Amino acid sequence: MPRTSATRLAHKMSTDRALLDQLLRDTVVGHVALTDPDGHPVVFPTAVVLDGDRLLLHGSTGSRWMRRLAQGHPVSVAVTAIDAVVVARSAFESSLSYRSAVFFGRCREVPDAEQDAAVRLITERILPGRQLEVRASSARELAATLVLEIPIDSWSLRVSAGPPTDEPEDIAGDAWAGLLPIERRYAAPLPSPDLRAGIPVPASVTGVLAAPVRV
Repeated sequence: MPRTSATRLAHKMSTDRALLDQLLRDTVVGHVALTDPDGHPVVFPTAVVLDGDRLLLHGSTGSRWMRRLAQGHPVSVAVTAIDAVVVARSAFESSLSYRSAVFFGRCREVPDAEQDAAVRLITERILPGRQLEVRASSARELAATLVLEIPIDSWSLRVSAGPPTDEPEDIAGDAWAGLLPIERRYAAPLPSPDLRAGIPVPASVTGVLAAPVRV
């Protein structure tokens, strides 16, 4: 059976690319799974950014796991957004509303000629407008940064949404049921202790204060 096929709850599966893209716009952290040279499973988190028909993975050249990915070993990447707590009338039916995607394939290193643009894209994805407020990355910094790409051509998307599906006898009972939406917002920015006096909070920071957190 293909890795992207459902073995249970197939009605929660989706092949809608627009829903997949929205999930990737709403999150910025993915969990990367691979095996080490001895065949042991490893999972680690890293920044994951949508760029057309590829995912960009961001890390350090000092990471042995990123270096292993760059060698083309098989990999899966999971991205998840939790949208609500489903408060059912029984513990069995209680759950979470979520959107979750898993990508399969092999990574390749972004060419040197494209690396600076890829780093800029990742920076803008995390904090829009920030790239224009800071200096350009130095050659040393780019040399210490590893950006990988994985094509979006083998993936599965599962979406769980809606109210609880309680049994009729539970619906007839007195327990409350419904959804508890989850919203994460940015709090007031905290200046660095070594920030010089008179430097205002930049537009890239104030611009996201009312926006949902995308991590």
